[in-house]
Amino acid sequence: MKKLEMNNTKKSIVAALFFSAISFGFAQTKTIPNDSTTVKTEVKTNAETPEISALKTQIATNPNDTKALVNLATAYQNSKDFTNALETWKNISTLLPDWAPAYYSQAYVYQSMKDDANATLAYEKYISKVKPEELEANKKNLAYAEFYVAYNLKDSDKESAKQHLEKSLQYDPMNADALKLKTFLNQ
Repeated sequence: MKKLEMNNTKKSIVAALFFSAISFGFAQTKTIPNDSTTVKTEVKTNAETPEISALKTQIATNPNDTKALVNLATAYQNSKDFTNALETWKNISTLLPDWAPAYYSQAYVYQSMKDDANATLAYEKYISKVKPEELEANKKNLAYAEFYVAYNLKDSDKESAKQHLEKSLQYDPMNADALKLKTFLNQ
């Protein structure tokens, strides 16, 4: 009985640290590269704001305007229209397949939609797309992405979870949630 209580306590601690980590934040790189590839940008919206309407008009005029696409995806996110935000971020990834922030943003949207499996995949894609010269500017996001992946692997692949967690702690060695997860994984 005592072992069962201890397992429940561990699960409660891990859940608490994860949910507090979600508030770690959503940050995005401000540099938005341009590309000449065209993708489908027509999206359906549930509650279209004037800002979204204006951005869609701007994109209809210039489908390669990646800055407008990023602003549109962000506007959808801000209005909690995660379906259209995700579709727009995916369009941006098609336009700019090596631009890491688009994958981070997809992960954020999946996470907001409570789709942990796809959020984990998108965070892993983000991690793989950050270029060495971009590491310093992306430390905060990388720390969170690595933590999120580690947390989601903690039950299915403890060794991989430990590896992701170590990377997270390299980027943010004082992250209390990552340190708590490390303690949990080492038990």
